[in-house]
Amino acid sequence: MPQINLLQAVNSALDTAMATDQRVVCLGEDIGQFGGVFRATSKLQEKYGKQRCFNTPITEQGIVGFSIGLAAQGSVAVAEIQFADYIFPAFDQIVNEAAKFRYRSGDQFNCGGLTIRTPYGGGIAGALYHSQSPEAYFCHTPGLKVVIPSTAYQAKGLLLAAIRDPDPVIFFEPKAIYRAEVGEVPDRDYEIPLGVAEVVTEGTDITLVGWGAQMHQLHRAAKMALKDGIHCEVIDLRTLLPWDLEAVSASVTKTGRLIISHEAPRTGGFAGEIAAAIQEQCFLSLESPIMRITGMDTPFPLVFEKEYLPDYLKVYEAIKKSVNF
Repeated sequence: MPQINLLQAVNSALDTAMATDQRVVCLGEDIGQFGGVFRATSKLQEKYGKQRCFNTPITEQGIVGFSIGLAAQGSVAVAEIQFADYIFPAFDQIVNEAAKFRYRSGDQFNCGGLTIRTPYGGGIAGALYHSQSPEAYFCHTPGLKVVIPSTAYQAKGLLLAAIRDPDPVIFFEPKAIYRAEVGEVPDRDYEIPLGVAEVVTEGTDITLVGWGAQMHQLHRAAKMALKDGIHCEVIDLRTLLPWDLEAVSASVTKTGRLIISHEAPRTGGFAGEIAAAIQEQCFLSLESPIMRITGMDTPFPLVFEKEYLPDYLKVYEAIKKSVNF
């Protein structure tokens, strides 16, 4: 089984999807011959032609609007938004059109063949316009699915599942680990079910929940805690909408403690939704308050990026505080 990085796994998923379904079309800024800013679509235009992998004008609203039209008439559209920070001009098209297309017609028509890929998050010194984590905005919207891989293996399997899902999907890719995250990824076609979390490490003392690049920080913090005799159960949500409440509830019922970590600002971040749902489900099992380790309620900084981002040291301190509560 070949070892490839997360970015190459995304490319492999797109290649597989286009090879197995003639309806799959990739579109976005500079994704054709250039392969996109991160080269995620490299060689796809060369392999499948300009009608199935093509450049668009620099207009995110137009990219998503055109993709909705493609999906509504039977194509399987995979749109790339160059950075998640620039998805906001397309916000109306996503939440008011794509998400509601099936509902408003009573299932007479839909745009379920739409997947929107976009790199998100910090860690690349991208400052305020190339570092944001806007997943919570879209998790508030019924009719969408929101998916975030953390490994190369997940990236291919989840992206293939997203492209083939009957609902429109926003697929956030953690750009900080595009090339740093390397793993065994099968050449073959495979899918990872959406909406199912993965218990990556089993433990008995505390539950750590995260997604995307933040999983690397959780794993590192868990290893530090293990030296103190604290056994962490580490859960990768993988899908945020719908998220796997059952898996997290089962874990917290066992451990009695929960820490959720994400890069997005604290207020209105998705950790708040998880915390609220878990206290409803597991209140009598909790041994300490649910804790959130998140980004700050400020624009994403440049020189203070390390101070802003939640890291393994912040998570480790929270683990000790929770266990010793």
